[in-house]
Amino acid sequence: MKRRTLLAAATLGGWRLMPGSRQPLLLSARDDADGRHQAVGYRLDGRRAFATPVAERCHDVVPHPHLPLALFVGRRPSRESYLIDTRDGRLLQTLATPADRHFYGHGVFHAGGEWFYGTENDTREPGRGVIGVYRLQAQRLQRVAEHPSHGIGPHQLLWMPDGETLVVANGGIRTEADSREKMNLDAMEPSLVLLHRDGRLLAKERLPEPMNSVRHLAVASDGTVVSGQQYEGDPQDAVPLLAIKRPGQPFRAFPLSETQRRAMNQYTASVAIHSELRLLAVTAPRGNRVLIWNLDSAELRLDAPLADCAGVAAVAEGFVVSSGQSRCRLYDCRRARIETRHLALPAGLWDNHLRLA
Repeated sequence: MKRRTLLAAATLGGWRLMPGSRQPLLLSARDDADGRHQAVGYRLDGRRAFATPVAERCHDVVPHPHLPLALFVGRRPSRESYLIDTRDGRLLQTLATPADRHFYGHGVFHAGGEWFYGTENDTREPGRGVIGVYRLQAQRLQRVAEHPSHGIGPHQLLWMPDGETLVVANGGIRTEADSREKMNLDAMEPSLVLLHRDGRLLAKERLPEPMNSVRHLAVASDGTVVSGQQYEGDPQDAVPLLAIKRPGQPFRAFPLSETQRRAMNQYTASVAIHSELRLLAVTAPRGNRVLIWNLDSAELRLDAPLADCAGVAAVAEGFVVSSGQSRCRLYDCRRARIETRHLALPAGLWDNHLRLA
């Protein structure tokens, strides 16, 4: 084999590169060194696809199911999100909410690609959560309807395996129109809602502790739902920060040891499930920890330090995790001992979520 071919087949960051191979594209919000907001795309071998300046800080990223598009969703209480061409980073549309709505940071495209659903706040009735319904035509999104989220402060929403049912994390926290101030900590109402995409309420469940804000979600291929919480009560309270809803079972706490619970420092950020390996991964940036469990047995597989750990997403080998202060990492979970590798991506300044396309 010629030297050039040998070099092309070298391993970089845990992925074997062959001539013409397509590297996964990591999509995330990120700041530059001067604190300016960007919507970025990087190949996992370190090549930058784009870094598009945007006016407002973004939170989650929603890749289109079959077009080279992604919506970078504005962070609460943003009134803007950004539709980006993922081939070159071209800004196709600055999507604005109506005057009496703002984004809550998350959304999903329907599998058909024509419809987008995003969590929003009704600022006329502060705390009334809604799901904005948008239609994609000619590379532009237009808001055409909305559904109630059946809760206060909806945050993340995802599809259940049937592709027609949405699971919604209602954080339970009321905020005003242009503020992140929490207005109802003495009367929070967090909930997990199952909602048909036509707006029909299918189920609504709560956890026992009303100050345990249901925030982020992951859904396994078998319909298992895991939520990560952020506790708004006394920092010394012993409250489970993960919950699980298995098919046919109620929404309940995921079993954590006291050591694991303390390591999270009352706050979880991103949640991901690897359905094939049956693993659950969570980032806890206030505790500077990445944790991975067996989804079925709740056995802890990894508790690793990572400063200001942020987004997490499943890849074939395991999980990719970004950081606001450190280098991005790959956690290879295919063997009994999880191996950690640094990725050749810029260090630090990554925001809370990442998606792979």
